[in-house]
Amino acid sequence: MRASLAAASAVLSLAAALAPSPAHARAVMPVYDAAGITRACEAGIAKARRMIAAMEAKRGGAGIFGEWNRLAIEMEDFGAPIYLLSNVHPDKAARDAAEPCLQKFTALNTDLFQSEKLLARVRAAKPANAHQAKLAKDLLEGFEDSGASLPPGKRARAKAIFDELETLRQAYDRNVRDDKTQIVVAAAEMEGMPAAYLDAHPRDADGNYRLGLDYPSYFPFMARAKSGAARSRYYKAKLSEGGQANLDLLEKIFALRKELAGLYGLPSFAAYALRHRMAHDPATVAKFLDAVHAAVAPIEKREIAELVAEKAKELGTAPEATKLERWDVAYYQDKVRRERYAVDQEALRRYFPTDKAIAYTMLVAQRLYGVKFREVKVPVWHPDVRYFDVLDAKSGKFLSGFYLDLYPREGKYNHAAAFPIRGASRLARRTPLAALVTNFDRKGLDQGELETMMHEFGHVLHNVLSVTDYNPDAGTAVKLDFAEAPSQMFEEWARREQPLELFREVCPECPHLTHEEIAQLQAARKYGQGIRYARQWLFATFDMALSTDPRPPLAVWTELEAATPLGHVEGTMFPASFSHIASNYAAGYYGYMWSEVLALDMLTPFRKDMLDPKVGLAYRAKVLSQGGQREEADMVRDFLGREPSSEAFFEEITGRR
Repeated sequence: MRASLAAASAVLSLAAALAPSPAHARAVMPVYDAAGITRACEAGIAKARRMIAAMEAKRGGAGIFGEWNRLAIEMEDFGAPIYLLSNVHPDKAARDAAEPCLQKFTALNTDLFQSEKLLARVRAAKPANAHQAKLAKDLLEGFEDSGASLPPGKRARAKAIFDELETLRQAYDRNVRDDKTQIVVAAAEMEGMPAAYLDAHPRDADGNYRLGLDYPSYFPFMARAKSGAARSRYYKAKLSEGGQANLDLLEKIFALRKELAGLYGLPSFAAYALRHRMAHDPATVAKFLDAVHAAVAPIEKREIAELVAEKAKELGTAPEATKLERWDVAYYQDKVRRERYAVDQEALRRYFPTDKAIAYTMLVAQRLYGVKFREVKVPVWHPDVRYFDVLDAKSGKFLSGFYLDLYPREGKYNHAAAFPIRGASRLARRTPLAALVTNFDRKGLDQGELETMMHEFGHVLHNVLSVTDYNPDAGTAVKLDFAEAPSQMFEEWARREQPLELFREVCPECPHLTHEEIAQLQAARKYGQGIRYARQWLFATFDMALSTDPRPPLAVWTELEAATPLGHVEGTMFPASFSHIASNYAAGYYGYMWSEVLALDMLTPFRKDMLDPKVGLAYRAKVLSQGGQREEADMVRDFLGREPSSEAFFEEITGRR
């Protein structure tokens, strides 16, 4: 055995020593150090290339689906853990070691999907059932996207573009993740901040506060700090995260994407990216975004006028002489919510202690989907990380597992996301594994953060409750404009009275929301929908603009934002930290709202009883367990028993739902 294989085996042996009997089938993630990442990567890529060569040596379609399944599993077993560790490992050396591996993984994947011999085998295959037919369709689309059918010269250029895009994406994400910018805030400028926030941010030797760009520091400050000057400094710092270097990287990224589309004779990257999604083409997306804008633009203007009046009242100025700045929005919205609806988001942290909010989220899932969660000690990458088995509630059978990594630390991925680690394969008797990564306040969550918790846990459930036949179609391996639907849907259980009663079970000692308080929370949540969705429209429009006709990103953003009622703040560079469009969400940010159309419609069967296990089990069976092995529209129709409707979505974005 070569040294690289021995090292990888040693790490996996540690996991095996902690695992239960084969009948229980727990599989935990290997936790490598920097050297271990490099060795595991080399071993994994070498093995995958040997498997690919063996597959290419065969002729005809016989057996190709099983062979592809085994290859996908091997590639996932080294690629997915290393990708996660690149975002969460506390050691910078380990995060740095992961980057060249991920570049090699991208090259490997491109080579795989540019193989003419494997393309010929997939084309020759005769699917024996619907799941094989769906896998064949997905594989053929993957070959098409990677350039397998292009002439040799164009195919080679496509491969070079994919490799370079991965390098640029990593650099972009690294610049955001490692941005250590802080603003200095005088003690007097902390007026309005609750005591818990002040305790969490001790003063420096000069008596000032130094605030970083992390979410638990930024969002509460923007909502509660009375000092407009301090909010302005913080807003400009946050909206410049990633810096000029990322603007330069983004310009290169979109130029390369435009070139890639040109290799196919397509007019834009948007046309290239959308042809295999639910929306199909840029014209459909444009029509959808136009409808969203028409619905929310009048509401946005009305809400801004209300915030101007609120600012004028506080400052003692005439409304017509008062300008609402972008750094004012969250502050005056919070003020209106507290005064008009008696809702204090900071006070809600007492109602939703973080550990109890986690327990609540899990309890809802257990009631709905017929599962149990059991915490188990396994090797983890940081002491904060927790691991849970997922068991069938009736039989006790092991189904899957997941990790929780919830609190901020230096160098960690600084947003909220679910990371698939192992995709299911029923035919390979393979159980899923996923990780939930957030940056929450350790003491408690406000309602927005509880919704974020449930949103991301919705992604986790989509992964760990998957029982697909083939690994490439497991979990969240669905079309991008459907991927958010199960997670957006699960947010609803963070704000409805019936499920929130379960908080009494997980935290009897906590203060509990009354019927009237929940009604006020709902009213407060609806307030600001115009501004919120107008901003989502702007993000999606910006993404489509760059994906259609790439120009310098900041120039495009400035032009679009300047045309909105609140205008553009000079000196800010939001695109430098808009990580979605540096990754696979390019030409796909509209998908958040497109998915929400389906998410809100799929809530319809739960209207009578939000905790109905019959409906929950039907949803689990017809949507969550299916991963991507069925067409998304077919899954939705099967669950609803009818064609999907956008009615609930447009009621939501206009505050009428």
